[in-house]
Parts: sequence; structure tokens; C-alpha cells
Amino acid sequence: MTAPRTPTTVRKALGRLSLPERTFIADALRTETVGGVLLLLAAVAALLWANIPGLHHSYETVSHFHLGPGALGLHLSVAHWAADGLLALFFFVAGIELKRELVAGDLRDPKAAVLPVVAALCGMAAPALVYTLTNLAGNGSLQGWAVPTATDIAFALAVLAVIGTSLPSALRAFLLTLAVVDDLFAILIIAIFFTDRLNLAALGGAAAGLAVFWLLLRKGVRGWYVYVPLALVIWALMYNSGVHATIAGVAMGLMLRCTTREGEQHSPGEHIEHLVRPLSAGLAVPLFALFSAGVSISGGALGDVFARPETLGVVLGLVVGKAVGIFGGTWLTVRFTRARLSEELAWADVFAMSSLAGIGFTVSLLIGELAFGSDTVLTGEVKAAVLIGSLIAAVCATMLLKLRNNRYRRLCEEEERDEDLDGIPDVYEQGDPAYHLRMAEIHERKAAEHRRLAAEARRGLAEVPGGAGEEGDRPA
Repeated sequence: MTAPRTPTTVRKALGRLSLPERTFIADALRTETVGGVLLLLAAVAALLWANIPGLHHSYETVSHFHLGPGALGLHLSVAHWAADGLLALFFFVAGIELKRELVAGDLRDPKAAVLPVVAALCGMAAPALVYTLTNLAGNGSLQGWAVPTATDIAFALAVLAVIGTSLPSALRAFLLTLAVVDDLFAILIIAIFFTDRLNLAALGGAAAGLAVFWLLLRKGVRGWYVYVPLALVIWALMYNSGVHATIAGVAMGLMLRCTTREGEQHSPGEHIEHLVRPLSAGLAVPLFALFSAGVSISGGALGDVFARPETLGVVLGLVVGKAVGIFGGTWLTVRFTRARLSEELAWADVFAMSSLAGIGFTVSLLIGELAFGSDTVLTGEVKAAVLIGSLIAAVCATMLLKLRNNRYRRLCEEEERDEDLDGIPDVYEQGDPAYHLRMAEIHERKAAEHRRLAAEARRGLAEVPGGAGEEGDRPA
């Protein structure tokens, strides 16, 4: 006798999140959205400051003003401090996000992690391929192949905030998880491909500092006055080692514990992320944008972006490569695994999100500086290409998302509905008998109220001479 076959469970790709995950994602995205709006304002301010004739000189003066201890190898320009110093906070938060996703989020389950990982990998490989093919055809430089590979989650969320699109939590979570994986590979690219010199003594010192950082965390030592000075020393050593200093931020973020223990409401990683994220999103990243996005924009400069293979490759990589790569990676994952797209969404939604991921601002600007730092003119043109490519991607995504906005609004209303007023959305209580008993009681009270109102209405009609109750039902 053959044993009955266990039915195969079908996983939903981009399905509804669990309530704790949904709450965490909502809190994280709220901060990122505010930071994204500030980032957008900083980018506009940088462009105005750099292009208004009377202000351009002051922008250059401030950007190239040097400060810091030269004896420690840290006599840097303001723009350099923003890129290597303040941006380390951004990568510190990225490291915490990655750690949390690996131990408590979607990436902890290999089956659930397949979709965002494959989508992110394809979303980085396709733009790099588009850039490479464009420059091979136009005899351009291949140095900038990594520039269009990054997605800027804060800028993408700022676009969503500006256009007023109500995205379901599953799509927002997909975008956030995708960006976390994207950041991981961007970090690896920076560490591997843009380290051209090594100071082994400084690198060894940074590694020793990280080891001390890890030991202090494991021993449960507390106090910002211990960790902040140590973090600054690690950052300075990493900077002098030749490895990009932001790698120190990522490494420290990955070391934090992101799981809760008995008696803890939040893990140390979540607590520190909650404290540092506003500083990163509200100060560090906008200041980086202010001193990196200030490129000269003119009719001729815009024309040059589409004439040079390096800059054209960046634009096409962000606009075409990102959309095709992420959409293709998602489709392939669903096609060749047991995952199925949630019935609440359509492939048009996936393509719209893939287009939105073409907004590659912060990390793309950073990689552009690293790739073409020796050529000031080309660096400026590549920055302009990043801005133009991100703008085109934002416009395309806006049009695609607006077409489905009514559907998104209905899904969001369904996710937020809480008719029994217990603080938990009704969609998360469908399997709870107590919820249905509460709803039955609510409906019974409403029915009793309507019966009372109906009885009062009948009495009122009966008291009106010649009313509806009179012979022939003639009106009064």
C-alpha cells in the first residue's frame, strides 16, 4: 500500500508580511522616507548652488576646503569628509539592516531569500552588462561598470512620498530587502575592485580594533563613551589602510546582535539602529548629496551625457538595466521555483518596482568618484549621468505606479482595516475565533440599532396625517 503523498505547499512571492515584520518595515520606511525627502532637497540645493553664477565659486570653495589632523593622514576636504566620514554612518545602518535580515527577516529563510537575492543579483549584473556593452561599442572606458549597479532606497521612497502612491507593504518590503542585498554587493564591489593600495599596518590595526569591538559586544559592555571613540579609531585606521573607510561602518554594523533575549523588547542592533538611522538619513546622506551632486548643468553638458559612451552607459544601465534585471530575476525565480506571485499583485507591479530601483543616487555617486577620481571632468559628467538616469527612472516608475494606484489604495485600505478596534488589522485575525465572535457582537449591536431606528421611523410615519400609512398610500 502506497503512503499518501503530502501536498506540496506553494510559496507566495511578494505575499502579505507577518504582522511583526510589517510593523518593523513600516517603522524603518517611515524614517527612510523622511530622509529621502531631505536627500532630494539636498540634491536640488546642490544643483542650484553649483549652477547659479554668483554662487558657483563659493560651492567650490566650501567643497574643497581642507580640515583635519594631517599627522594622522586625515587632512581632508569637506567633500571628502562627507564621502568617507559621514557616509560611514549610512553603511553602518546598512550593516545592521543586513544582519537583521539574515537573522530575523526574510533572508533568514533560504527559500524566502531566493527571490530578493536573485532579483538583486540580476539587478546589478544587467546594468553592469548594459554599461559594458555600451562602452565596448563606443570605445569608452570600462572603469565605471559598477556605477549603475546600486539602488538608493531613500531616494526611491522620497519619490513615492512626493507622488503620493500607496504601495502595499509586500511591495515596500520587497524594495527594502532588495536594497539591503544591493547594498551588500555594492560594499563588496567597493572593497574588492576599488582598493588599489594597501597599508598592511593600518589594515592590521583596523582588524584588531574590530576584534576588540566584537569582544566588547560579546562581554555585554555598554556605554557610547566606549564604542564611539573605538569606532572613530577603527574608521581612521581603515581609511589609512587603503580600503574604503565605509567598510568599517558595515563591519561594525554586522557585529551587533539583532536577536532578542529573555526580558528584551528590542535587540541591541534594533535599538542602536533606531538611534543612528535618523542621524544617517537626516544628516549624513543629505550632506553627502549636497557636496556630491553639485555638478554643472547646461545644454551642452546634458548633450554630452548622451554623447559619451561612459555617461550613456550609466544612464542606460540605471534606466534599462535595472528594470530588465530585477524584473527578469523575479520572473525567473517564480518560473523555476515553487513560488507563485501573490494573487493580489500582477507582473505590472513588479516591473514598476523594478523601474523604481533604477534610482541609483548615493552609492552610484560614490562609486563614480572612486572609478573616475583621477579625471575631474569625467567624474562630473558621470555624476550628471547618475542624476539624469535616476530622474528618468523616477519618471518612468511614477507613470507605471500611477496606473495601478487605485488598486494599491484598495489593498492598503484592506491591510489597515480594523473594524473590531483592537489595534490589529483584521486581515491578520481571520484564523482567530475570538475575532469572529467580536465581529458578530459588533454586527448584532449594529443590527439592533437599525431595528430601533426602523421602529422609530414607522411610528413617525403613522403619526403623520395622510402619510404613507393612509389609504392608497397617498403622500401627506
